[in-house]
Amino acid sequence: MLNKEQIAQRIAREIKNGQYINLGIGIPTLVANYIPDELEVVLHSENGLLGVGPFPTEDKVDPDLINAGKQTISMVKGSALFNSSDSFAMIRGGHVDLTILGAMEVSENGDIANWKIPGKMVKGMGGAMDLVAAAQNIIVAMQHCSKSGQSKLLKKCTLPITGIKCVNKIVTDLAVLKVLPEGGFKLLERAPGVSIEEIQSKTEGRLIVSGEVTEMKLV
Repeated sequence: MLNKEQIAQRIAREIKNGQYINLGIGIPTLVANYIPDELEVVLHSENGLLGVGPFPTEDKVDPDLINAGKQTISMVKGSALFNSSDSFAMIRGGHVDLTILGAMEVSENGDIANWKIPGKMVKGMGGAMDLVAAAQNIIVAMQHCSKSGQSKLLKKCTLPITGIKCVNKIVTDLAVLKVLPEGGFKLLERAPGVSIEEIQSKTEGRLIVSGEVTEMKLV
């Protein structure tokens, strides 16, 4: 199974030159560390920054420079700072090409639940609802199963929904999957050493296996 860094590393291979990209809290923020040097992309943080760089080393940390998840970050040359209302206007105006989010659950129809667990404290929904409603392409980074071993790729989400029929692709610690327009998780790649049978047994939603399923490449 992949660790969080490896999930981020695999997702970085989905990035295309020239994209404006929003990285959600958790595993998605790690993607910034693996974007190939030859690509020119602009990372967006909804609290008001275009031009997020990799996480800073300890001697470069600026406590006043944070992302939407309150992590200290760096800025690349040409970055811009602005207020959050302008930032959300960019999102709602459809100017974000790719959104990478974490999730608690994803349904076989592409619904995503990632903002609230009933009965537990929640600080707010953040920018996720705007992002899933407006982004052109949504990739989810998540663990395939919960800590108790229950599948998080479901027939139908059980937690409060963030967005409906919006997820395009999912990268988990076990596999890369595409959500088909007609519903269902199409298995594209499997993590090194992970069998199709294991992925099937840990996927509650409809898993579609068609043709050769290659082993995931991380370099």
